[in-house]
Amino acid sequence: MLQRLFRMLIKEFLQMLRDPRMRVVIFGVPVIQMTIMAFALTTDVTDIRLAVLDMDKTPASRELISAFTASRYFQVSFSLSAQSEISPLLDKSEVRAVLQIPGGFSRDIYSDKSGTIQLLTDGTDSNSTAIVLGYAGYIVNDYNDTKLMERLGRKGITTPAVQILTETRAWYNANQESHFYYVPSLIATMLYIFSLLLTSIGIVREKEIGTIEQVMVTPIRGIEFILGKTIPYMITGYISMSVMLIVAFFLFGVHVKGSLFLLYGLTGIYLAGNMGIALIISGSATTQQQALLTSFLVLMPSVMLSGFMFPISNMPDPVRYATVFNPMRWYLDILRGIVMKDVGIAALWPAILAQLGLSLTFLSIAIGRFKKTLS
Repeated sequence: MLQRLFRMLIKEFLQMLRDPRMRVVIFGVPVIQMTIMAFALTTDVTDIRLAVLDMDKTPASRELISAFTASRYFQVSFSLSAQSEISPLLDKSEVRAVLQIPGGFSRDIYSDKSGTIQLLTDGTDSNSTAIVLGYAGYIVNDYNDTKLMERLGRKGITTPAVQILTETRAWYNANQESHFYYVPSLIATMLYIFSLLLTSIGIVREKEIGTIEQVMVTPIRGIEFILGKTIPYMITGYISMSVMLIVAFFLFGVHVKGSLFLLYGLTGIYLAGNMGIALIISGSATTQQQALLTSFLVLMPSVMLSGFMFPISNMPDPVRYATVFNPMRWYLDILRGIVMKDVGIAALWPAILAQLGLSLTFLSIAIGRFKKTLS
């Protein structure tokens, strides 16, 4: 058995790597795409273009505007003189937010009244709008605290009778930098895409070029054929993953906090499951075009419903239950847990069991569907 499997592996490696373009696709494209997408995908909102309509024009209003510009989030791009100028700027997306300070703002805050300002935002991007409003809320709260202390000082009170201080801390990603979230997710996505696409054309390519007939007259068994098709792509998947982890460390500062041994072991289960799906697709297709189209049909919902872009907990119940059969969902839990949280099997065992069950199921179906016939 080992000799037959060894010959099968040699054949598969030669067939896979003899084309220079194929070598670039296997080893270069996943790393390049991960790097480009890691730079492009970010939820960090900085340098927010802000227009200001200051109808008060007092030291208090200028102090509030300075509080916005002193932060690293906002930059004043336009100073307006009338409300009629607001709508054209938002319509053309020349600014993301407009700060409007009404007349009498300074008088109100210095007479122990509530000063009112208005922040208008471009709501076409709801995620960015929520972040902009959050930044503005922090700045206004700090401004309120400063004015409160000034007001108490004028009354001869050095400190409030009751003072509540809140200290916040984000575990695992203290500065809330988005690349620490997206880079591991992109590694999982690239492994899924390329293991599925490359393996799915494996058997079909044998049919199209006629070498499947030569395989069928050999004494090789179904499980040996499946192993011969999956092991080479698992090895190339490991190489691509290692290169992506190196790039993630040097370019984005993302390093594996947990056990590398555990990460690589569980990645093997993930790759095996992906290739089981690919071999099921490959075995049922008659041309490479059919195999690729079917793979793309599987890829999009798998990636979108993995928790990569949207929280699974926010999905409707039927969709959330369907994600149980998505191997990428469980691998993302494993990858983030090991890379970002430094957790082990004790915390990851539900995802590990689910991943293992799916991999065994897909590989069993692939082996069962393989028949040494031309039909």
